[in-house]
Amino acid sequence: MPISKSEILDALGGIALPDGGTLVSRDLLRALTVDGAAVRFVIEAPSPEVAKSWDAVRAKAEQAVAALPGVQKASAALTAHGPAAKPAAKSAPPSLKVGKHPSPQAGPQAVSGVDRIIAIGSGKGGVGKSTVSTNLAVALAREGRKVGLLDADIYGPSVPRMMGVNKRPASPDGKTIIPLHAHGVTLMSIGFMVDPDAAVVWRGPMLMGALQQMLGQVEWGKLDVLLVDMPPGTGDVQLTLCQKTQLTGAVVVSTPQDVALLDARRALDMFKRLNTPVLGLIENMSTYVCPECGHEAHIFGHGGVQAEAEKLGAPFLGALPLDLDVRLAGDGGTPVAATDSPLAAPYRALAQRLIQGGMA
Repeated sequence: MPISKSEILDALGGIALPDGGTLVSRDLLRALTVDGAAVRFVIEAPSPEVAKSWDAVRAKAEQAVAALPGVQKASAALTAHGPAAKPAAKSAPPSLKVGKHPSPQAGPQAVSGVDRIIAIGSGKGGVGKSTVSTNLAVALAREGRKVGLLDADIYGPSVPRMMGVNKRPASPDGKTIIPLHAHGVTLMSIGFMVDPDAAVVWRGPMLMGALQQMLGQVEWGKLDVLLVDMPPGTGDVQLTLCQKTQLTGAVVVSTPQDVALLDARRALDMFKRLNTPVLGLIENMSTYVCPECGHEAHIFGHGGVQAEAEKLGAPFLGALPLDLDVRLAGDGGTPVAATDSPLAAPYRALAQRLIQGGMA
């Protein structure tokens, strides 16, 4: 007889936490799934700092579930709720001012040490573009590539949270920016340079100047590929990047429903007008598998992006699932592509497709 979730919760209810209570009494269990004789679940710690000290809790939880009759394998993942606490300042913050007006330049410029630059764009917000960008960057790094990730979403930077980094970059001379690193990826975001709770209220010239600084003044080092996580739409940041930087090309992310595809077509048209090659399209949130019954549903439709790619003669790079664990991993600062979860496989396949196509 298969194990029931109530039996699993009873076992986990006996796991005492170092700071009081149990995993069940404090409602810290997420994404509990039973697949035959295999059980998977996520422990959501109150903060990233607590999560780092709870590896013993995770191990005890796995052992308790694995000991239940009918369970052959138990797998628990640790994530965290809420941003990491700001580290104590060890030195004065850099004097670099971000958000100045752009400097004149003759034409599209290369970024020193970077072989390829790929823009990850979308026509509208909410399609999971930053999730795709972070996981793709990590997947490429795990395939042996030297990868950089630039968060160019000036108004809504999410890469710091999704990559689990909450520090201010160093600037030894007030001009050069030393990027940060996480999960094998070199990182830069406006979110590292401004108060995370403060709105960025800038006009177009300041946006363009900030992007120019993050591309030209960051010591990226030697990179095989730099991914640029773009803001949604077809505005100043897109224009600046395409006109002022030597791009290898762009990848467009969309969900399959008609409303998203309408905006994706506008993004594709923008890249065409700006003479930026479209390297391919990605269908995100393509399918959802219910963790309770295993039913596969297409909440946002299915196949719309692939059909659009065929219509335009552009490569279709793949379909990515909609899954709670992907969201939990991003919120916890460890992209799912950095783990050995089965959910990392679609991002690994996407990275391999780009590598095989000579795009990364």
